[in-house]
Amino acid sequence: MPKSYTELYFPILLQALIAMGLAAGLLTVSYLLGKKVRNRVKDMPYESGIVPTGDARHRFSVKFYLVGMLFILFDIEAIFLYPWVVVYRDLSRNGNMFGFMEMLVFVVLVLSGFFYIWKKGALDWAETTHRPGRK
Repeated sequence: MPKSYTELYFPILLQALIAMGLAAGLLTVSYLLGKKVRNRVKDMPYESGIVPTGDARHRFSVKFYLVGMLFILFDIEAIFLYPWVVVYRDLSRNGNMFGFMEMLVFVVLVLSGFFYIWKKGALDWAETTHRPGRK
């Protein structure tokens, strides 16, 4: 057992120093040994062959971000199903249906939220809507 803070944190400090040294060493070797060929294609902003159009500061639709947030929300809710599946047998011993009913309520709430946002059109982010009185 370590007797002082120095003995306790020395391995962590040593690992951090080795990691930083290794990263710096690999970057230095890559810089020194790498090819330095400059040409018109490599100097383009996109090497994928797509010609850039417009500037990089165009605005995205709010629905794009809404779909992203909803994906994260439902993804996290789906993760909550895994612990329940792992302990399901322990929850349902002796005919006890409490664990099943509890998860059934959770799934019904998640699905009702999903169908609500589906009916509101939040998932149709490519669709354009025309509001009366606006151009």
